[in-house]
Amino acid sequence: MCRLQLSVLVAFGLVFALGTGACLVADDSAATEPSAEQKFLSNIRQVTSGFEKAGEGYFSPDGKNIIYQAIRAEYPFYQIYTQPLAGGEPKLISTGRGRTTCSYFSPDGTKILFASSHLDPAIDATEAAARKQAEEDRKTGRRRRYQWDFDPFMEIFEADLDGKILRRLTNSPGYDAEGAYSYDGRQIAFCSSRDGDADIYLMDADGSNVRQITNAKGYDGGPFLSPDGKWIVFRSDRLREDYLQIQVIGTDGKHEVALTHSNGVNWGPYWHPTEPYIIWSGADHSDPTKRPNYDLWLMRYDVSDGTFRGGTPQRVTDFSGADVLPVFSPDGKQLMWTSTRTDTHTSQLFIAGFKLPEETKGD
Repeated sequence: MCRLQLSVLVAFGLVFALGTGACLVADDSAATEPSAEQKFLSNIRQVTSGFEKAGEGYFSPDGKNIIYQAIRAEYPFYQIYTQPLAGGEPKLISTGRGRTTCSYFSPDGTKILFASSHLDPAIDATEAAARKQAEEDRKTGRRRRYQWDFDPFMEIFEADLDGKILRRLTNSPGYDAEGAYSYDGRQIAFCSSRDGDADIYLMDADGSNVRQITNAKGYDGGPFLSPDGKWIVFRSDRLREDYLQIQVIGTDGKHEVALTHSNGVNWGPYWHPTEPYIIWSGADHSDPTKRPNYDLWLMRYDVSDGTFRGGTPQRVTDFSGADVLPVFSPDGKQLMWTSTRTDTHTSQLFIAGFKLPEETKGD
């Protein structure tokens, strides 16, 4: 699950069986109050199954298919799959070897993007070590906390809809992943550690014309370009190490602004395709005696005179488990996210009908 900076989530005990200054508070009041989900979501349903864990899904441009990463029992690392929403079996798209993550459909629906470490020269040893650890965990009953390895052999690839790799888009020392196309398909925003730490970059869709957008100490990752192509939303721990917050920056590298600044972790931001909203996952970490609860949050924004301004966060989910990595369908009428609201408390993808707040009407 690439769009996640791991250390703070591990440190604070967020366990995924995955496989504005407002403080986002997760408390027990939701148990006695009407669910926040009734305001935004309808017909919540699970759309992946049969995997050890699955998550970070994205819609195809026509909204009929999804692409995501998942782990099967027979292999220790995530692989990339596509699946029709109308029903049908998951289709393996990645090579079947190495760590893979961050898949995305091209806007014309003819290609996919994903990151993979299948070119790791020591892949046999890498796989063997992972299998050995998994076997030891099974014997001892240990359930490990989620972690993401910034694999130095991770590169970004373009493939056709059958998984045939058409082009290697990055070829630099260090971690290259977390890529997503712009709405017009001409650019790709991605994360790279090529300069020593993780920063945001843009490149043309063919891998050329690479330019660095952020250059701050710490981690900047999980970028997505806005529908108008002028802004990039991402997560960063620059305000406080390991405490991820939502940031926005212009594609020219200017006018950066922090949309959240809380005593918590906020990550996985995504743009609404037609209305001025950003959605993400966040949890409060101010009370060390309480387990942080990750829920989805929605923020209306405004851009005027070249300045990006965020509004007050609204809580979308209040499930007593992990709700993370939300994405909108191309028409904005559905929401898909990764959740542990399964019978086994393992992570899978869920979809629901989505309704914007009443304040949008009449704008």
